[in-house]
Amino acid sequence: MRAVFALPGIVAAVAVLSFPPAYAEGRTVTGAIVRIDAHAGTLTVRDAAGAAWSYKVEPDAGIDLEAFREGDRVAVTIARPTPLNMITAADRLRKGDRVEKAGF
Repeated sequence: MRAVFALPGIVAAVAVLSFPPAYAEGRTVTGAIVRIDAHAGTLTVRDAAGAAWSYKVEPDAGIDLEAFREGDRVAVTIARPTPLNMITAADRLRKGDRVEKAGF
């Protein structure tokens, strides 16, 4: 009889653990590049609020920092499963590009 009552709890636990949480998807930050260090694999982005954020580029992301220049407007993607502030994608923005606000 106990097994019958335990089964719904087990099913619920498996269902919760099967789906990654929404925060695991990462976030995108937009702003202007204020500093690039291609040798160290880092860049600093100043967002619309004026805050400067330094990021390290994930080595396997395939991002060529030499293709970017200080002053470029960019959207950088920070993946949650990676170490804090590790960029997994970076795209140059052009005038008129629509950018969604990060939901955090």
